Amino acid sequence: MTTQTLPTRKLWFAALKPPMYSVAVIPIWVGSAIAWSEQQHLNAPIFWTFLSAAILIIAWLNLTNDVFDADTGIDVNKAHSLVNLTGNQSLIFWLANGFLGLGCLGLVAIAWWQQDVTVLALILLSCFLGYTYQGPPFRLGYQGLGELICFVTFGPLAVSAAYYSQTQAWSIRPLPAAIIIGLTTSLILFCSHFHQVADDLSAGKRSPIARLGTARGARLLPWICGGIFGLILIFMGFNLFSNGVVLSWVSLPLAIHLCRHVWRYHDQPDQVKDCKFIAVGLHFVSGLLLGIGLLA
Repeated sequence: MTTQTLPTRKLWFAALKPPMYSVAVIPIWVGSAIAWSEQQHLNAPIFWTFLSAAILIIAWLNLTNDVFDADTGIDVNKAHSLVNLTGNQSLIFWLANGFLGLGCLGLVAIAWWQQDVTVLALILLSCFLGYTYQGPPFRLGYQGLGELICFVTFGPLAVSAAYYSQTQAWSIRPLPAAIIIGLTTSLILFCSHFHQVADDLSAGKRSPIARLGTARGARLLPWICGGIFGLILIFMGFNLFSNGVVLSWVSLPLAIHLCRHVWRYHDQPDQVKDCKFIAVGLHFVSGLLLGIGLLA
């Protein structure tokens, strides 16, 4: 069954992308876990306010991506685009901006409580980079730079902001974890292109998979996954991670499943489209276990 023939309820689920909101949760969880491991304390109001703001900002990103993709015509065959489902691009655009405004209010509250604008500045920078992914006049995602933007925003910027929100101090300690989280988040975006190469090319979007082709992309995927797990061991070897972080290797079967699924179906869009959700699962489980390992 293609997305064109899915029941309306399932189309709305696909459009709203509930699993994707884990990309907001994991960086804050990991950055806060590092802070907890240092000071044995968590400022719960800051944590929950930051988490809520991050989820609202991800909603803004998801909705505006549909809006900006509607402008270029790349989503013409995407039945689960919110713009296509509602038929009202303006509504989705202003709803997205409402989510962004609410998220920023949460960040302003944190800045007020702490009398420190650092977290607000870091996340506003992340928002700007997120806008450049699809938003005019930048549309850097169309140049194949989406994965790099994703790495920076959800890795070093988001994890560092979460750590700083708890400690109000700078440290190099979050950087190794930020690299891992940035890579697993970028992996989700990388996998999301396998099923839409034809639409990407017709709209002039030069995503990594559009440039490489699905077969070469599928061959590259095990190296990316292997590199992520290899980095965890390297960081442990240099005492940048505690030994408890080896717990994140429990998520390795998800990486193997992802690579096998993509290799088997890379040239079958209706089958391979689910790979991005496998990547979401890998990101969530590995990030959750990474945080637990850091606490240990």
